[in-house]
Parts: sequence; C-alpha cells; structure tokens
Amino acid sequence: MAKSISDLLIEYFKKYPKKDLKHGPVVDWVTEQYLKDNPEPPRDPWRAIRKLHQEGILIKVSKGVYRYDPTYIKEVELFDFPPTIKEAIFERDDYSCVVCGRGRKDGVEICADHIKPKDKGGDNSVDNGQTLCMEHNLIKKNYSQTEAGKRYFIKIYKQAVVARDKKMINFCKCVFDCYDTHKINGHIQRPNGEDK
Repeated sequence: MAKSISDLLIEYFKKYPKKDLKHGPVVDWVTEQYLKDNPEPPRDPWRAIRKLHQEGILIKVSKGVYRYDPTYIKEVELFDFPPTIKEAIFERDDYSCVVCGRGRKDGVEICADHIKPKDKGGDNSVDNGQTLCMEHNLIKKNYSQTEAGKRYFIKIYKQAVVARDKKMINFCKCVFDCYDTHKINGHIQRPNGEDK
C-alpha cells in the first residue's frame, strides 16, 4: 500500500531525530519516494510539514527548518472557536461570507475562519475571526490570504473582460499594480492584455 505524504515525512524525520532539517531536502526525498508509487508528484509537502508542526509532531526551529524529537512529541489540539465566539463572528458578519456575500440566507454553508492562524500567533478572539463560505474557506486553506485575494481578483478581472466592464477592469489593474509595487505574490502571474 502506498504511503501518504505525512507517512513519508514522519519516516524521514524519524531517521534523523533531534536534527534541524531544512524543508528543501526533506521535500526532495519525500517527492522521490512518493513518485515510486504514484504517477504525479505529491501536492504541497511543505504544507504537510507545517501541519505536522501544528499537530505537535515536529518542532519549528526557524523559517523552513524543523526538528523531530521523540521526547518532545505531544498532542496539540488544533484549536477551533468556541461556539459562543463562532456565533458572535457569524452575527457580526450577518451570517454571510466576507468575500462573496453568500451565506445561510442563500443556503450556503458558512465557516468561522481564523484571519491569523494559530501557528502565526493568532488567537480565538472575535477580532481574529471572519465568516467564509465553504468555497472561500477552502481557497484560503490552500493559499495564504494574499494569494487567495490575488486569485480572486484575477477571477473578477476575467469576468469583467467578458462583460466589457471598463470600470471593474481598471479597478482590478490598480489592485494588481499594488501587488507588483509591494512585491507580493509575484509567483502568481497577473493577467495582462486580455481586455484589448
């Protein structure tokens, strides 16, 4: 039976207990092993490393460097908002996704999302919560907030081009310029020239 990405990561870290390992060589090894049983490379092994850290299996030493210490392993409860805080977040956001506006009134399932994740110092306060529909919650889980935002604006831009909505096209271009000016998420290509 093929091993999961997490299984392979744990196997690698267990080979080097109490050693500080950069995630690059770990990901390379996991990819090599994963391809022995799968036709496609593993998806986001570095995110799986972060998840193992969140679960208390790995220690984060510094950015991109993790350590497995069998004496340290502990159970970490992946925190969720208590029901009263979750309800307060939903109420404040009118039970609607802060990105698309869809919500319970539309028959759409909503989630209370942490704006700043726990592993980056976020807490369970109402101020650190926002309401997202399942679709936008999934997008945010797969990307950082700035990545998710840029991808969402690319989608809006493409719809504006089809609709020939010059005002929205220009607005999106300004947003893309802002990303470029501040050198944020340059790995996500902005659309250019589609509106000509």
